[in-house]
Amino acid sequence: METSGGIQASLSGRYAVALFDLANDGTTLDSVAESLGALKAAIAQSTDFRGLIYSPVLSRNAASKTIAAVASAMGIDALTTKFLGVLAGNRRLSQLPAVIRAYETLLSSHKGEVRAEVTSAHPLSETQIAALGQSLRARVGRDVSLDAKIDPTILGGLVVRIGSQMIDSSIRTRLNSLAHAMKG
Repeated sequence: METSGGIQASLSGRYAVALFDLANDGTTLDSVAESLGALKAAIAQSTDFRGLIYSPVLSRNAASKTIAAVASAMGIDALTTKFLGVLAGNRRLSQLPAVIRAYETLLSSHKGEVRAEVTSAHPLSETQIAALGQSLRARVGRDVSLDAKIDPTILGGLVVRIGSQMIDSSIRTRLNSLAHAMKG
């Protein structure tokens, strides 16, 4: 499998490629993606879960048992649960967010899509996300999978990253440009 962007160059990328290959062989790409999406949401919303994956004091055994219990409670699929056990056993749970991002990139590439990271100051509605997806699809000529993030510090507007390309229409950037222009 060809992995664009040098995903295999990083530790998290190698784990993501291994998980992707196993999921592809077992035709569970989408169920693994759903499970990883649930884990991504848990990382974003739960300080306890973040504490678990970043804890340096948990033993391998305790981390493995705890992550297995969490995966069971969340309804995570079997392959992803085993994968989490491997991460815990290798003391690599802290790599989980990067593994999820790399897996999402691999899955998008497999489906012929391009991943776009969209940062806004406020949550976007489904209508806004759909319209943005259509605009980006017209711009890049391929289907676009959006990953929406919220960052109030941009004040307004959007920051869109597609691969190495960035479109920054945030108010913060515009104000910084204006301040720089006024300094002369």
